[in-house]
Amino acid sequence: MARNLILSGGVAHDFPATSAALAEVMAEAGVESTVTEDIEGALREPPDIELITVNALRCCMDGGWSATQGGSAFRLPPVARATLLGHIERGGGVLAMHSAPMCFDDWPYWRHMVGAAWCWGKSHHAPVGPAEIHLHGDDPIISGLTGFTLTDEVYTDLATIPGIRPLASSQGQPLFWTRQFPRGRLVYDALGHDSRSYESPVHREMLRRATAWLTGKPTSVSP
Repeated sequence: MARNLILSGGVAHDFPATSAALAEVMAEAGVESTVTEDIEGALREPPDIELITVNALRCCMDGGWSATQGGSAFRLPPVARATLLGHIERGGGVLAMHSAPMCFDDWPYWRHMVGAAWCWGKSHHAPVGPAEIHLHGDDPIISGLTGFTLTDEVYTDLATIPGIRPLASSQGQPLFWTRQFPRGRLVYDALGHDSRSYESPVHREMLRRATAWLTGKPTSVSP
């Protein structure tokens, strides 16, 4: 069974619940997950795993961050950066969830890896509520699926890098895409604010297929 490390934790989200939901979906794709909030410790040495998932909001807490929102500043140490970079350079997979573009904002390469960053003063979101999701193209991750509605938080005006081709969007905002590196792969899924997002059968299926793609397995269609 392939192994996955979920880097979790932070403010403004119920990360224990969403990380547990992610682990459940990934188990359905044949991937065993370990969840940790000790991001620095977990990345101190290269883990012997196929997949790293970032389901967290850990950042410098500067820019537009309000002290009333709580939390403590986090800066990704150089050794942790090297571990993440080495993982994807060796052919590993990275799944970046929801608030991942806010993370590791002291490391410019993270924006390139994910394909987007949160831009304080520009990026924003409406309150959590019904979101109509549109699918685009015929990528195996969405092949045969149709648009759907779920309860979630839609990020608006992320600072995306050129060339991003979304597989899913809402209100004209790109929400789900893949990134191919010389050996490794990354998927960004902007959905998943809370556990209600994982109640959507189509969203779960997209994540199952994304997990398979990231771990080098066939992206089969669930019955």
